[in-house]
Amino acid sequence: MNAVLIIDKPAGLTSHDVVNRVRRILQERSVGHLGTLDPLATGVLPLVIGNLTRLAQFYTSSEKTYEGTIRFGFATDTYDAEGEATSVSQAVTLSVAEVRQFAIRFQGKIEQLPPPFSAKKIRGVPAYKLARKHAEFELKPVLVEIKQFEITQVDNDRATFRARVASGTYMRSVAHDMGQLMGCGAHLESLRRTAVAEFELMDAHTLEELQAANDSGRIEELFIHPRKLLPQLPSITANEEMAARIRAGRPVNMPELSQSRLVKVFAGQRELIAIATRVAGTLFHAKIVLSADKQLAQPEAR
Repeated sequence: MNAVLIIDKPAGLTSHDVVNRVRRILQERSVGHLGTLDPLATGVLPLVIGNLTRLAQFYTSSEKTYEGTIRFGFATDTYDAEGEATSVSQAVTLSVAEVRQFAIRFQGKIEQLPPPFSAKKIRGVPAYKLARKHAEFELKPVLVEIKQFEITQVDNDRATFRARVASGTYMRSVAHDMGQLMGCGAHLESLRRTAVAEFELMDAHTLEELQAANDSGRIEELFIHPRKLLPQLPSITANEEMAARIRAGRPVNMPELSQSRLVKVFAGQRELIAIATRVAGTLFHAKIVLSADKQLAQPEAR
């Protein structure tokens, strides 16, 4: 089974929990995700299945879009609602104008300190494992980019927002840092991811919907059409001879795509067989092969 599937992750599960659930439902061991969501967070979690797990390398820097709520009045050790309070709770009443004024400082390219409870590695160990043991460690600021950060509503001590960010940005840190800047403490109360790269909520399915579709034999209806993957790359439909050469790892001539560096290669409308890279002039070679030669995969007749 080679496919891309978008799950609407529920709160309370880790991204790895979701992967394990999907493995059991589909009876498929080769399942991976394209970008971790915290247990508290919900929304778009793209999964790659079978040979299409090899596409993960093209999504490491994908842009992400979020909606969420920041609660002001106290900070937590995890920077979200699941953590323990690290400051005395104080009553605050905020205005839209006030919060928006502070939000301006978190737009563009900024230095951001990752949360202590995060997957950032410290000498090869995830920071959250050290934090759980109350071990002392130091996280270093990283340069992130917040392309859009819009405060949509403020209700007493809570502010809802929409954000569009580059890969590696922590909205938990944004909430925490805003609270520090405003002098009242804050944490991320809720977060919903609405898009990753070309994948949106309209593409997503719950785990219950996945189970029902699998039970009724309609599972392929939930998969993303391969032609929608990596829309920034041009595509070509290979004839049988070209497809055989690509699957065998041999170079092929593609004069119509001579200006492209990477190309999606299809056999028919739905079968994505390779991502090819230009090696010289109009000559392309498979960077990754996603579909083996079916004839070679068949046992010999006796």
